[in-house]
Amino acid sequence: MDQPMRMKNNGQISIVLNSQKRSSVKDTIRHDSIPQSLPQEHVALKEIEEELGSLVGMEEMKKMVKEIYAWIYVNKKRETMGLKAGKQALHMMFKGNPGTGKTTVARIIGKLFLKMNVLSKGHLIEAERADLVGEYIGHTAQKTRDLVKKALGGILFIDEAYSLGRGGEKDFGKEAIDTLVKHMEDKQHEFILILAGYSREMEHFLTLNPGLQSRFPLVFHFPDYSVDQLMEIGRRMLEEKEYLLSHDAERKIREHLHSAKNTLSPMAFSNGRYVRNVLEKSIRTQAMRLLMENCYDRHDLLTIRSNDLVFNKGSSE
Repeated sequence: MDQPMRMKNNGQISIVLNSQKRSSVKDTIRHDSIPQSLPQEHVALKEIEEELGSLVGMEEMKKMVKEIYAWIYVNKKRETMGLKAGKQALHMMFKGNPGTGKTTVARIIGKLFLKMNVLSKGHLIEAERADLVGEYIGHTAQKTRDLVKKALGGILFIDEAYSLGRGGEKDFGKEAIDTLVKHMEDKQHEFILILAGYSREMEHFLTLNPGLQSRFPLVFHFPDYSVDQLMEIGRRMLEEKEYLLSHDAERKIREHLHSAKNTLSPMAFSNGRYVRNVLEKSIRTQAMRLLMENCYDRHDLLTIRSNDLVFNKGSSE
């Protein structure tokens, strides 16, 4: 049985979503020991599980969300019984390539924590380097403080967080990191900080401030989608918009995805986002074809043909 949850020596819980790797039983929570049916009082968890269930490739995330829910819920029960139940910092790190569902999962976690009264608002503030780094001394600290203030009661989600450390010692990005570390400590139970980015770059980023690594008890690894999963993502996107692929179009896009996954860089091949961009362009191309052909019967309006498919420049046809 796969065991995706690993405890590191620094106290971080490392979670690999959809991983096929095995790890030591003593370092994991056994998923098969968790009851599948829950009392009615856990309706918040059920609602979140249903939302996660609508996503492709999130099997392990469902299990992890249930474990985090249980962790918080049982701590509250311990507190009512007079047992030690100190509040846990819930800052997180999401590692993975673009388009693997990191922002979507962050929003769902915000909803869960709102329902559990862990967060007072549960909203998500998305930010990147330009939103934190200023142009002169002191400007960065103020911009970062303002962002944290907006995120109070919710989640501050910083994508490509490693970019804060790319400018060297004289870059104002380091000031943003130092300010974040201070607020993570001073307001650790008032908001949740989620840093996201490529796995290798995030590992280096953690070395830039000695207080960073220990402040992220939860680390999630988001693997790339398989071609089958990408096809399912595309199918659901089209179904929602009331479109479908012809057999030849389906074959062509599957072949293209196999090629693109093997030849494009992670920056160019953005998983689910890549599929969405291809399909949105193809829908526009189909509309132009129908306009020129002056043909608008139901089957034509529904169907994306192979000659409607538009792939990104630089990708393999």
